Amino acid sequence: MSIRVMVVDDQAVVRAGFAAIVDAEPDLSVVGEAADGAMAVELAKQEAPDVVLMDIRMPGMDGLTAARLVTALDSRPRVLVLTTFDLDAYVYEALRAGASGFLLKDAQPEDVLSAIRVVASGDGILAPAVTRRLIAAFAQGAPLPPTVTGALERLTAREREVLVLIASGLTNAEIGLELGVTTGTVKSHVNALLTKLALRDRVQATILAYETGLIRPRAAGAG
Repeated sequence: MSIRVMVVDDQAVVRAGFAAIVDAEPDLSVVGEAADGAMAVELAKQEAPDVVLMDIRMPGMDGLTAARLVTALDSRPRVLVLTTFDLDAYVYEALRAGASGFLLKDAQPEDVLSAIRVVASGDGILAPAVTRRLIAAFAQGAPLPPTVTGALERLTAREREVLVLIASGLTNAEIGLELGVTTGTVKSHVNALLTKLALRDRVQATILAYETGLIRPRAAGAG
């Protein structure tokens, strides 16, 4: 069964480009395109896509509002936000709105396809470049929501280590190398900490690590 994808962007050329990349894959199919947030929500209700590629800045209803509404639908579509580096102010709020990850609009086709498949499988994705920008936003004083008190007390010491490394942008394989354990063991730790903290994926885990102060961004320009 193919992964059903919806493309949302107010620029027709951008929509067509992403749609062409997706439809060329045998395991992916585009089930709809929308030019604004309101249209995206209505189309998502009708088509029940697995993954929605969502622009942030659009006329009328923006992508942040649309992401909240789309991820709350009974069909539970996953949202991949389309962003550019000049939209850093929106990155954190998009994560809070339920986005499962980010794609840069100038991403390579293979990275776009990989991100769609990762998110469709139930995981979240933050490219290292986007993670660095998110950390920089925290370092520059981006407002944080209230601390989630006591959440980390449910974790073992090793699970806390893994959470820190997730929030630092490392993959499971990289975490395994860092801790000297197998990738399978890392996956077990990740699954355990997500379950204990009632989190959907590693994107939400990254947010929680910052919210609780488990990891702190270095000052801008720090080496």
